[in-house]
Amino acid sequence: MEGKLQRGNRACTGIENIDEAITLLEQNNWDLVAAINGVIPQENGILQSDYGGETLPGPAFDPASRPAPAPASSSSSAFRPVMPSRQIVERQPRMLDFRVEYRDRNVDVVLEDSCTVGEIKQILENELQIPVSKMLLKGWKTGDVEDSTVLKSLHLPKNNSLYVLTPDLPPPSSSSHAGALQESLNQNFMLIITHREVQREYNLNFSGSSTIQEVKRNVYDLTSIPVRHQLWEGWPTTATDDSMCLAESGLSYPCHRLTVGRRSSPAQTREQSEEQSTDVHMVSDSEGDDFEDASEFGVDDGEVFGMASSALRKSPMMPENAENEDEALLQFAAEFSSRYGDCHPVFFIGSLEAAFQEAFYVKARDRKLLAIYLHHDESVLTNVFCSQMLCAESIVSYLSQNFITWAWDLTKDANRARFLTMCNRHFGSVVAQTIRTQKTDQFPLFLIIMGKRSSNEVLNVIQGNTTVDELMMRLMAAMEIFTAQQQEDIKDEDEREARENVKREQDEAYRLSLEADRAKREAHEREMAEQFRLEQIRKEQEEEREAIRLSLEQALPPEPKEENAEPVSKLRIRTPSGEFLERRFLASNKLQIVFDFVASKGFPWDEFKLLSTFPRRDVTQLDPNKSLLEVKLFPQETLFLEAKE
Repeated sequence: MEGKLQRGNRACTGIENIDEAITLLEQNNWDLVAAINGVIPQENGILQSDYGGETLPGPAFDPASRPAPAPASSSSSAFRPVMPSRQIVERQPRMLDFRVEYRDRNVDVVLEDSCTVGEIKQILENELQIPVSKMLLKGWKTGDVEDSTVLKSLHLPKNNSLYVLTPDLPPPSSSSHAGALQESLNQNFMLIITHREVQREYNLNFSGSSTIQEVKRNVYDLTSIPVRHQLWEGWPTTATDDSMCLAESGLSYPCHRLTVGRRSSPAQTREQSEEQSTDVHMVSDSEGDDFEDASEFGVDDGEVFGMASSALRKSPMMPENAENEDEALLQFAAEFSSRYGDCHPVFFIGSLEAAFQEAFYVKARDRKLLAIYLHHDESVLTNVFCSQMLCAESIVSYLSQNFITWAWDLTKDANRARFLTMCNRHFGSVVAQTIRTQKTDQFPLFLIIMGKRSSNEVLNVIQGNTTVDELMMRLMAAMEIFTAQQQEDIKDEDEREARENVKREQDEAYRLSLEADRAKREAHEREMAEQFRLEQIRKEQEEEREAIRLSLEQALPPEPKEENAEPVSKLRIRTPSGEFLERRFLASNKLQIVFDFVASKGFPWDEFKLLSTFPRRDVTQLDPNKSLLEVKLFPQETLFLEAKE
């Protein structure tokens, strides 16, 4: 078919370059007439007939004959009519359809690919009553784009899904009914489901935001009854649509009983077997376009991919209601390796708070970005993203050098709710709401987190529908932002450390000064104590000598008179100071009495020696028991005292 279109295009336009012809056809959604009209002026008379896309010659196209655009419907939809400004149109414009989600509203916008992103915002401003300056338009395949970007340059498909974020606007005030609905969305419903054939009960917890379809798919995992073969009893009469969330379905809160069984007619059983074998063949042999048309064969996308993924998976990535994060992440890492091989990012084993500590709360030079990988087994993009992007050697190497990688599995509702609680606590309600509104087929997600002084900032949210080059480009862009912030943090930290070093040096100098003063004071105190001790010893010695002197003085015999019946010896003793001591002694007195007399005057004989002049001799060397007469100190003698060396 494509070859036929290419040959027709080349025959009518004369374009010989096959690549150029294919590009024109792709830009016009393989509409041959539109592609030809885009390169041939309309006066050549090429028009589209009603015969299966054939072209017939006819009169030149008159823009005035184009039907007027239909008025806008009551639903939130916007269509931008494009009126030609001249009779000769170079090519038929390519129209793009956008479905834009904002909170609980959907707005349909139809524009030419020659329009800009800003024109979409202007339409949304009229529809949603939100100023363009307060509006963030997200969901572009190429990441964030400027308002001046032309849609054609983005190479968009015909149908596109976008969403609007308004972080600067407060949430709208809701009525009591809306408030009750929001409260119900945040509640958990206990569904007691009885499997009729085996008489077994399952107690399942679901959040109010879960849909009836999600309940049925979870029951399929437990009972192996495909959704289309499930026969239910107990649903409220208001639960008419499987896309309805549990909070709106009228279920009893907090518990509600349901019964499920299999449509058990033999004909249906045989038909089911044939359909399953056919479905498996489709999954294994069909091209990507066949998956889009799987609903035509009576099989919804969730069941087709659910059977394929269930056949490949042996165990869940993470246990349901995981309480111990370390054990849950160990199982995640082991299961990831068993599915996708050992070449994968090194997942941090520990709580999210511990990952923050490892990435952010260290020295500025050692800080890293935190990458949070959010896995979802029910997404059709998971296997491709994990095996081809996340396990690419360049991605693994870049993540290991610059990131701390932490992972969590959102497949089970309990684990999803737990992560949203953590997300709300650490990143705020806006990020939590963004993740909460992500559809299953938009997973896996890759959150790039940068730690800042007062909070943690989400730099980027990368969806699973990306390529290795785009993933690397967005990681590098986040790294550039982080590096700039890190350089500022390093500068601040160096300045702070320099100030702290100066303060430490000042404190150390002050401490040394105090120690020197204390040592000087202690030395002075020791010196004073030693002087006091020596003074005490000296006083004690003087007191002792004075006591000895007094005792010797009292023990001396009385001095004899000059005229005495016994012979008297008169001694004249010269002291070292030049003074003379004179006294009379009996010639019969012992020499010791002379020594005691000298000692009583403060000159003990063990410190001084007593010398005679002619002949010169040391009297202290004589026998103290001899009399003065015997030592020839009679009748008179002059002696002098000399200190011993």
